[in-house]
Amino acid sequence: MRRVFIAAAAAFAVSLAFMAHIEAQRAQPIKAGEVPQRKRVAPLPPRGTYVAPRTPWGEPDITGVFTNSDESGIPFERPPEFEGRRMQDVTPAELAKIVQQRQEQTIERTPGLSEFPGATSPMHWFENYYASNSRPWLVIDPPDGKVPPPTAEAQKRAADRQAARKGRGPADSWEDRSLYDRCITRGIPGSMMPAIYGNSYRIHQSPGVVTITYEMVHDTRVIPIDGRAHVAPSIRQYVGDGRGRWEGTTLVVETTNFTDKTPYRGSSDQLKMTERFTPLGPDTVEWAVTFDDPHTWATPWTFAMNLTKADESQQPFEYACHEGNYGMRNMLSAARAEEKSK
Repeated sequence: MRRVFIAAAAAFAVSLAFMAHIEAQRAQPIKAGEVPQRKRVAPLPPRGTYVAPRTPWGEPDITGVFTNSDESGIPFERPPEFEGRRMQDVTPAELAKIVQQRQEQTIERTPGLSEFPGATSPMHWFENYYASNSRPWLVIDPPDGKVPPPTAEAQKRAADRQAARKGRGPADSWEDRSLYDRCITRGIPGSMMPAIYGNSYRIHQSPGVVTITYEMVHDTRVIPIDGRAHVAPSIRQYVGDGRGRWEGTTLVVETTNFTDKTPYRGSSDQLKMTERFTPLGPDTVEWAVTFDDPHTWATPWTFAMNLTKADESQQPFEYACHEGNYGMRNMLSAARAEEKSK
């Protein structure tokens, strides 16, 4: 199957080159070898003191284009070097040093991602340079910064999936590939996690409804905030069924009715995901996500990151995934070629 993986890597590189071309068009003109600087956001006031502007109908206004490129490179769970420490115990000086180290590692690593072996890609192709991380790791609850271990039921579910695929390769059929490979969805919260490209999101508000459009695979969630109930349990959706409400200045979105085709870290279709969008300053909204799924974890857990407001030039671009999905064709054709050679 080595050829399959080579084809997959080549297909990813071509896709990366295409997206990099788009990002280069989005960037401001820069000189050769120069790296564009990230937006300077307004300093955050003490937590809980910022007064968000209001929409014409009186709700907190978080409308706009956002990006989480500045959160690129943050470890999901607490790194070993912080064993025994809480996130709030990490000093600003320590965080600044860590962020500088991550930036240097990104600059050293990323130019080698190119569509041609031995070539290098211009640094301005990538969105995650000079990421000004807001925190040392993402998991904020439980306090140890670790995702709770999977339950016995979740382990059995994972083992059953592996057993069902026994004897199959990663490209025996198009159904063996992920929904992301197939240009259907990256799921939630996957579509909103930092990556090397596609990190733009647009939040739009109107009376009774909030919508969130993701650049990654170009999903759009339509979230009623008028108090209506969730759809019937028999209706399952790739990004679940979201219902929102305001708690002070925080938009709270509870999402249920997931399908088992879009699990996150092994979650079941009984997952309840609660997101909290809290404006911290004129340029910053904190996005916190809680996972409650007793079929997968014994206790709920939460991660959080900051979203930075961007100007209209950073609006989500067309993803056009199906139109350019040579990766799927290449992976399947390489698998067929591998079979014929045996």
